[in-house]
Amino acid sequence: MDKKKILVADDELNIRSLVSKLLNRDYIVIEASNGKEAVDIAKREKPDLILMDLMMPEMDGYTACSIIKADQATKVIPVVMLTGVGHELNKKLAYETGASGYITKPFQLQDLLDTIGKLL
Repeated sequence: MDKKKILVADDELNIRSLVSKLLNRDYIVIEASNGKEAVDIAKREKPDLILMDLMMPEMDGYTACSIIKADQATKVIPVVMLTGVGHELNKKLAYETGASGYITKPFQLQDLLDTIGKLL
């Protein structure tokens, strides 16, 4: 069975490294350090799922998610917001831009795995 590919988009290297370490046994993990890079990588690599921070330089997670969901080639990729922002309004906006899930940092590993499992 081929491993599924997950794109982790976060401007904090320690978050990307942590998530990669947690997931790389079961998934192929690729990384982006900002929203623009996430969009470019999503178009090129066609990951099976994207974990996206909201607050990033160059392009925020809302905008990146909207662009990914508007593109025929990438619109089927589930995007899960993985962010330190836990306000209901932010969650609502994330879902309105096309997000399939919303996980607040700090997160529980099992919550992350359960969400990924449901979407893949």
